[in-house]
Amino acid sequence: MSEIRDAHYPRSAPIDAYGNGGFRFADMSHRGSLLCLPSGIYGWAATLEQPFAGERLLKALEDAEGIRFMLFGTGPDIRRLPPALAEHFRRAGISVDPMSTGAAVRTYNIMLGEGRPVGAALVAVD
Repeated sequence: MSEIRDAHYPRSAPIDAYGNGGFRFADMSHRGSLLCLPSGIYGWAATLEQPFAGERLLKALEDAEGIRFMLFGTGPDIRRLPPALAEHFRRAGISVDPMSTGAAVRTYNIMLGEGRPVGAALVAVD
């Protein structure tokens, strides 16, 4: 298993492109999944096989003050959040919405552009 480096971009930014196993944003590219939060954009260990993996997802709960909506881009298909994870977000006052990665990218960009308190957990797709 390859190691995911501790990637971090220090502020939120729209996602310019996705596919080929990664994302483009802020004139940079990142191979792998992303966690987009008000505090920045982070590399994330989630995969198509395990779209809710990695402790980094709990970082979103640490940033709960800045998020009211959390979009989950779960790959090419919509996957439901595990009930325990959904409950963690609900208790933090964060509405969760799972959707395909493409739909999550588009929705995240719109909500970010509107200045809404949004985060996104985006699983990379080919």
